[in-house]
Amino acid sequence: MNTKAFSLALFTVLIWGSSFAAIRVSLQEGYGAGQLVLVRFVIASALFLVYALWPGTKFRLPRKGDIVSILTLGWIGISVYHLCVTFGMETISAGTAGMLIGSGPIFTALIAVIVLKERLTPLGWLGLGIGFIGIVLIAFGAAGASLTLNNGALLVLIAAFATSVFFVFQKNLLTRYTAIELTAYFTWAGTFPFFIFSPGIFTTLQNASLEAHLSTLYVGIFPAAIAYVTWSMALSLSNASSVASMIYLEPAIAILVAWIWLHELPTSLSLIGGVIAISGVLIVNVLSRKSQRMHSSRTVESS
Repeated sequence: MNTKAFSLALFTVLIWGSSFAAIRVSLQEGYGAGQLVLVRFVIASALFLVYALWPGTKFRLPRKGDIVSILTLGWIGISVYHLCVTFGMETISAGTAGMLIGSGPIFTALIAVIVLKERLTPLGWLGLGIGFIGIVLIAFGAAGASLTLNNGALLVLIAAFATSVFFVFQKNLLTRYTAIELTAYFTWAGTFPFFIFSPGIFTTLQNASLEAHLSTLYVGIFPAAIAYVTWSMALSLSNASSVASMIYLEPAIAILVAWIWLHELPTSLSLIGGVIAISGVLIVNVLSRKSQRMHSSRTVESS
């Protein structure tokens, strides 16, 4: 990645890493999971609407041929992802959720193999295997000493897969739209299904604490709006796998913020699983690719 892409991706991951603790606070201080995703994405949608309608702003409507793709990716990357993360975090810690989301590059690698027909070296397949072992340990560790698969962990794993699909398939659309245009379309599309949680929203707003409101405002403005734009900008400046590799940092940020803010840490089993999962991701995305480049250079030299 060039310096600009790296800086944008790093900023995004720092913001996203902090969001897990903020979501946890909102859930503990009066918001239900459904009301939380609705309020935060109404805030994000309103920000994009103000930008789109601002005098002098050149904001283009999507092409007819792209509408289905935009709606589908909005539902997958916004609706499915945030519903699964938020409902999942009702039963697992912020740090554990961050580690499970940090496994996303493993799913990205699998999608690239299946959909984009990318080839993995034997070292790459080994890395995938190690990564999945780590994911399993994190998921089971979320349940504490019971060694059962926590429903919350399963939901966050679904979210990790959804966001991998979202990242891979939006790359093509970024050649036709600006990052802020595309993020606005995705946000509006993804927000619409959240209105199913509107009953009781005013009661929730009245009963939630000030800290819950401030946390919800934060995740609505920064992780849900600004960070998605900076991530799309980074994707438009570099290849998807390089940008996605920055997600390796997200679990560490999530754990650190949760420890400072909430005084909570994942279980020992989850922490061990996190180390193993990140090791697997590094094998797939660093050692495997390096080995592949060396093999390609030898082939060129020999020919």
